[in-house]
Amino acid sequence: MIKEICVNGVYKNYVNGEWKVSESGNMIDIFSPIDGSKVGSVPAMSKEEVDEAIMAAKAAQKEWADVPLIERAKLLNKVAFLLLDHQKEIADIMVVEIAKDITSSLAEVKRTSDFILFTADAAKQLRGEMLSADAFPGYGKDKVSFVNRYPLGTVLAISPFNYPVNLSVSKIAPAIVAGNTVVLKPPTQGSISALYLAKIFEMAGLPKGVFNTITGKGSEIGDYAVTHNDIDFINFTGSTDIGRHISQITVMKPLLMELGGKDAAIVLEDADLKEAAKDIVSGAFSYSGQRCTAVKRVLVEDKVADELTGYIKERVEKLKAGDPRKADTVIVPLISDKAADFVCELIEDALEKGAKLLVGNKREKNLVYPTLIDHVTEDMRLAWEEPFGPVLPIIRVKDVKKAIEIANKSEYGLQSAVFTKNIDKAFNIANELQVGTVQINNKTERGPDHFPFLGVKSSGMGIQGIRYSIEAMTRVKAMVINYERS
Repeated sequence: MIKEICVNGVYKNYVNGEWKVSESGNMIDIFSPIDGSKVGSVPAMSKEEVDEAIMAAKAAQKEWADVPLIERAKLLNKVAFLLLDHQKEIADIMVVEIAKDITSSLAEVKRTSDFILFTADAAKQLRGEMLSADAFPGYGKDKVSFVNRYPLGTVLAISPFNYPVNLSVSKIAPAIVAGNTVVLKPPTQGSISALYLAKIFEMAGLPKGVFNTITGKGSEIGDYAVTHNDIDFINFTGSTDIGRHISQITVMKPLLMELGGKDAAIVLEDADLKEAAKDIVSGAFSYSGQRCTAVKRVLVEDKVADELTGYIKERVEKLKAGDPRKADTVIVPLISDKAADFVCELIEDALEKGAKLLVGNKREKNLVYPTLIDHVTEDMRLAWEEPFGPVLPIIRVKDVKKAIEIANKSEYGLQSAVFTKNIDKAFNIANELQVGTVQINNKTERGPDHFPFLGVKSSGMGIQGIRYSIEAMTRVKAMVINYERS
């Protein structure tokens, strides 16, 4: 597969059914977070090349929308099975490009295949409806509305580094099956994995122009792409700062955005503390915490804080850190030195203000070892800022009311977790939390992928999840039949 998309380590973009080198000749070198070795180079596309990709998508959209839904779904199914056929090849490039461990990389490709299959099936279940006017006061049976969904046009999909395959497909598959065409802007670090994905779509026989890629620095082509007149919808996953910027510069353009989070795990005194500790550690430290849904703080009632902290500490000390190519590695190098610098800043700020270090605070280049910090207080940055790294603060609270207050004080509102054996308490707390999803007796996480996934406040706009994403990337049209009155 690599021979067709790459020559001597130089990758091409997939535009209008062809693999093209950049005419500008400008390239971006991609280096592995593991050891700094060069993985390859991707084109730093010019605005003119971005134009070409967007215009190809626009030109192909009407004909693609006319393809029967069942045929669009069949093509997606081909993509899903081809992904499985090439899962090891794609997972291997993810390991070196974004330092994700091989087990998680393989799981991401498998999950992506499942996502596509479910999307193809879900689209076939979305039907129009007929509404009779006589259900509303003042109208009779002489008026009927036929309501159907139509594609929006050309979708710009912008995906993040941490899930370059899955979070690209979560935008591409619902858009395509609904009759839209797509231009994918992958992250710079993660571009190569996304280009492998594009090759899979080509192998499945997708018509030219239906799916296209653009690579380059967001600072150079990002604003140009999101404000392009021929982009009809933007589906973005990334930081809150960039999401806020996109929302400010786009005018009358629909958006679907998954942004940052500061997910809290609230632990009540009646919780199963050993189980809570297991879920919290898994949720906080998988892929070194580089996930928007990672557990990013623990709010625990004073009465059980010592016991819970002991269980968490015991598990954190057993986490294996190092090279993601080695078995059982959980804590991997962060995506960049800058990311590691930021995590260490938050740790130092907390320790300087009196927090207690229980585990970690060790760094080797961009590998930050798993760090657990107790007695974190509200005046510390770690209580509020999203580290996107392997550090977990424990905040002790006198009661549930205080836990809810601190959880809701955050600018973010993605998810929260509540650990308790009292289901009534769990639902009462869930009703008060200002987040998109509350996990009861489990870690915060994305999925299953047909569940609604959303954030409030600074954590996002719109609703994701397979059916919800398809609906977001379609529009309703009503055709009203007026019968002759007798």
